Amino acid sequence: MKIIVQKYGGSSVADVTKIKKIAEMIAQVCKQDFAVVAVVSAMGKTTNSLIELAQQISQTPPHREMDMLLSTGERITMSLLCIALEELGLNAISLTGSQAGIITNDRHNDARVIEVRPFRIQDELEKGKVVVVGGFQGVSYKRDITTLGRGGSDTSAVALAAALDAERCEIYSDVDGVYSTDPSIVKEAKHLPEISYQQMQEMSFAGAKVLNAQAVQFAKEANIAIYARSTFQSGKETIVRKLAPGISKGITSVVYESDLVRIQIKAGTEQFDWLMNYFKEKQIALKELNFSTTHENELQTIASFLISYKNVYGWLNIEEELKNYLGGSITFDYSLGALSLIGEGLNADNNTLHKTLRFLQENQIKIFGITTTAFRISLLIVKEELINGVQLLHKHWIS
Repeated sequence: MKIIVQKYGGSSVADVTKIKKIAEMIAQVCKQDFAVVAVVSAMGKTTNSLIELAQQISQTPPHREMDMLLSTGERITMSLLCIALEELGLNAISLTGSQAGIITNDRHNDARVIEVRPFRIQDELEKGKVVVVGGFQGVSYKRDITTLGRGGSDTSAVALAAALDAERCEIYSDVDGVYSTDPSIVKEAKHLPEISYQQMQEMSFAGAKVLNAQAVQFAKEANIAIYARSTFQSGKETIVRKLAPGISKGITSVVYESDLVRIQIKAGTEQFDWLMNYFKEKQIALKELNFSTTHENELQTIASFLISYKNVYGWLNIEEELKNYLGGSITFDYSLGALSLIGEGLNADNNTLHKTLRFLQENQIKIFGITTTAFRISLLIVKEELINGVQLLHKHWIS
């Protein structure tokens, strides 16, 4: 049995008309003798609406209850799609993440898939049914409903594709693949027909919203190719897969992220340990952590790091709590954003970094921080300069 896993994002299932269209697309695939597993997101902005609803009651709602609330969005979509498929004469069944066998750790709002037991899906496929799975959700080993974080439906789809040994995993959204930068701010952005797992991961980590970074990690580990496509426009696509070294050498994309806060702390080791435990308990991920210790009158820790605060429930309350405990030892800077160059071999030497820094200096863009990996150079600049910086660097390195 040849299996194809398809994922449809929120914009693809935003209304009943689009859900009917997707049902017709799935029917066409079934006629080609493929068994189909469709993973769906919540309709349109449903997840945002549910978050706003909860925040009308509390700015810091319990993470477990948020998972119970947010997981309802995908259930609406999967049921409607199954009804549409049945209307076309196809047998279909909807399954929640837990019914589909997606097992996660016990983190709420940002769970990690630790195992997939797809036995129920396999049984239903053998009966000739289309299986529609609610994305973005699973069940912990404690039998609690969990969600996988923003973009988690991508992870659901790729994890299922790996467990089912699928022919491929198709990710459908409102864009026809991956571009060298955001086409809405750079008209000359180049469509990328293929890209390596590593580069796609770095793009996702640095702010690109096309694919989820954890999903790409699953695909890489299972060697599953991801086909990123537009739901309602045919033609272009981007294939994310293992590429031979050197094929994509040099800068292939420019990515930015604006919803960041840089936190700096200079405090005793006891206070720093408290802070790290606090973030662990709140399940808040830190990025670009820089850490050092110094001896003055006593041993002190000096650290700085970034947090993508947009996806943290009740962030302003959390900030206030940190200020109350740490006082002047901690500062919050919302004025900066991250501008990143992605590509293979960027840091084999320092030429790319040096040329980029000189180029930005010539254009009066000041740098407030630098981070590098094997596939990424990230620069902290003033948020108001981000769009200009993307346009300048894309023209300089890619266009």
